[in-house]
Amino acid sequence: MEKGMNVAEIFGQDVFNDTAMQERLPKKVYKELKRTIEEGKELELDTADVIAHEMKEWAIEKGATHYTHWFQPLTGVTAEKHDSFISAPLESGKVLMTFSGKELIKGEPDASSFPSGGLRATFEARGYTAWDCTSPAFVRRDAAGATLCIPTAFCAYTGEALDQKTPLLRSMEAINEQAMRLIRLFGNTQSKRVRPSVGIEQEYFLIDAGKFRERKDLIYAGRTLFGAMPPKGQEMDDHYFGTIRQRVAGFMKDVNEELWKMGVTSKTQHNEVAPAQHELAPIFEVANVAVDHNHIIMQTLKRIAGRHGLKCLLHEKPFAGVNGSGKHDNWSLTTDDGRNLLEPGSTPHENIQFLLVLTCILKAVDEHADLLRESAANPGNDQRLGADEAPPAIISVFLGEQLEDVMEQLISTGEATHSLDKGKMHTGVRTLPDFAKDATDRNRTSPFAFTGNKFEFRMVGSRDSVAGANVVINTIVAEAFAEACDVLEQAEDFDLAVHDLIKEYATRHQRIVFSGNGYSQEWVEEAQRRGLSNLRCMVDAIPALTSEKTVAMFEKFGVFTRTELESRGEIKYENYAKAINIEAQVMINMASKQILPAVVGYTKVLADTVLAVREAGADHQVQAELLTEVSALLKQTKDALKVLREVSEEAAKEAKSEIRARYCYEKVVPAMERLRRPVDQLEMLVDKEVWPMPSYGDLMFEV
Repeated sequence: MEKGMNVAEIFGQDVFNDTAMQERLPKKVYKELKRTIEEGKELELDTADVIAHEMKEWAIEKGATHYTHWFQPLTGVTAEKHDSFISAPLESGKVLMTFSGKELIKGEPDASSFPSGGLRATFEARGYTAWDCTSPAFVRRDAAGATLCIPTAFCAYTGEALDQKTPLLRSMEAINEQAMRLIRLFGNTQSKRVRPSVGIEQEYFLIDAGKFRERKDLIYAGRTLFGAMPPKGQEMDDHYFGTIRQRVAGFMKDVNEELWKMGVTSKTQHNEVAPAQHELAPIFEVANVAVDHNHIIMQTLKRIAGRHGLKCLLHEKPFAGVNGSGKHDNWSLTTDDGRNLLEPGSTPHENIQFLLVLTCILKAVDEHADLLRESAANPGNDQRLGADEAPPAIISVFLGEQLEDVMEQLISTGEATHSLDKGKMHTGVRTLPDFAKDATDRNRTSPFAFTGNKFEFRMVGSRDSVAGANVVINTIVAEAFAEACDVLEQAEDFDLAVHDLIKEYATRHQRIVFSGNGYSQEWVEEAQRRGLSNLRCMVDAIPALTSEKTVAMFEKFGVFTRTELESRGEIKYENYAKAINIEAQVMINMASKQILPAVVGYTKVLADTVLAVREAGADHQVQAELLTEVSALLKQTKDALKVLREVSEEAAKEAKSEIRARYCYEKVVPAMERLRRPVDQLEMLVDKEVWPMPSYGDLMFEV
């Protein structure tokens, strides 16, 4: 019998965490590093030298030969350049293994080769990585051996952020400063910092690696561009929380072991709604560490899948007709001494600070809904958002019946005199206990839902970094806190001013609150009456990034400059156009080289069959009708293919990325859909032995 692993023993064994630092660093150096982490002070070079030496010795004991500054450029994935610890050879022919404080603190990758949206010209190559000492270094093990990974920020030579982490750290400072102002007004003199706490649920698909290699669309685009639905999809809801298949269970076991060693608190795993879809969720962490760990999770899922003959798909919509994948970004604010600003009192209306925080967040989401929607925009999410799955493309906030009742009292009478109590949920079964009933139900159709002591932003795509979404949430809430504090700090009667401010915010921003079915057409119409935007595609969402309101807010809090925002807008337009172009070219390639030849060959078989049956004197009507139907669909496919080629060539002529992206959305995407329709119909008619690629059934049910 296999001995079970001891999680407590292996957890964090490959992380240069607080325990490792206390064991290895001199007390003075350890205290200086802790002060840097907690107060954001600059680290002295002589102190960094000691830390680097001990970190190197620790990593070498773990088998590491190389180190890398592990960063998050604007490519959507992480990047790394590996350097070995060896120094120049000695006269004896031996080498020393060295790692200096300078090498730890700063690296210099080529900045011109990463997306910069015009911030850096091709000949302007210098960029810097800077150690984020608040996110611990770790050793990662793969085919290259063991590598010391040092989480870093990435900036241009001129200082602009070229990554996801730099603005995230800036936004964390902004929310800390403004939240500290707010809690000081309410008499909190103990807490020293307020940090956004984030829990990120990761959805993904697993399919057989062999079948993956037979699908050019999955290889190049990450999603199926053709494919008819199998006889059974997710209709029976039998996959959700179902027993995990043994092959997948073995994969999950290895994933957990790898993550635990790297200090990632992999907590929950289960089957998701769609066939072959699964979810992994860690425990809450400080925002920048949570983002780093989510990247580790995505990389680990992909790497471990290969060991099991599987392929992990992180695309938001790998299969049409079944639920896609996202990330649920659970966000809250917590002080350094453990107080959650989103934790209600025994009855929420008695907790005036909680209500002010809550209404400030309503204000923030209402005033910057388009920007929040943009933070979750990518080409894959266009297929997912607004479909019959969480969430819709319209931003709204779910509070639950208890808090909505309190809000309605504040709006109508100016005060809240009662709240809906938590009741007992009687089971009626003597062998089961009665459960304490939560004050509110959950709403899976809400993009931004209050779930007890946190908000759950459900829009982020499954392969995206959640850094962008958290940058937006942190900053818009910081702005709302700042504006509230500006009023309250000048108030003669604080209690009255707080009361009036809560009522004002609840009244002015009640349009953003919605607790009904976000999937319904009635909500689309109601949202339009309320004046809420419905940005169905990425191209429509990108302008929110560079609006005057957005620029003013980000510059006020030092999170982004106008130039940085404009560069990100340019990158997003480029990425959209490139992604659609790749998908279009893959469809053209597959249709031309695989599908049309296969169907033409099949029509010959049908024609020969018609002739043979007719010569035999039997009724050949069915064979003839099938030949006619297949031939008609073949012509539709050929005509649609021609149109797709034409619009793709036209899109490539446009030099301006914004115009090219808009053209791709308005012309190329519909042309792709027109090509797909007859091909998917042909898949249902053509002999499976002839069809040139695995079907949806092969991919989703044979794992």
